[in-house]
Amino acid sequence: MAIQPIGFNSVPVRYQTNFKSKEEYENPISRSSERNLAILGSVGGSVLVGGIVGGLSTCFDKIKANKAYPILIGTAAALITLGLSLPSKLYNTKVNAYAREKEMDVFARQKSAQSNIYEGIDSEIKDNKVSLDDKINHYATVKMADNGNGMMIKGV
Repeated sequence: MAIQPIGFNSVPVRYQTNFKSKEEYENPISRSSERNLAILGSVGGSVLVGGIVGGLSTCFDKIKANKAYPILIGTAAALITLGLSLPSKLYNTKVNAYAREKEMDVFARQKSAQSNIYEGIDSEIKDNKVSLDDKINHYATVKMADNGNGMMIKGV
């Protein structure tokens, strides 16, 4: 997409922006790896809960008689914990990954646009036909916009 020339004191500058190019930018947020990490965390937490419940169940005399009961109770506790926590974790991970993907897209587009503007200013600075005052004013205007200052007082 080409942006129309912008005139700074009647000196046109053309900026080229390509936001859709896959070769230029690839989002570092991967939904599949985020989902896999959520599953791994949920399984790990469930195994921990199952181990604790199985260990606590050995404190009872009736369960001590049979060695398989603590293992069965721990496994049941782990499966119940996994069944209750996994859907919530997967949903939250999906929502958070989507939000972070969009934030990274906005950040990358902003940096790409900023880079294109600075390349245009750089080519203008190297041009000998543009006066020094115009070069300074254009660079100062871009830096002012980059820093977010709404007002700049220039000397006459």
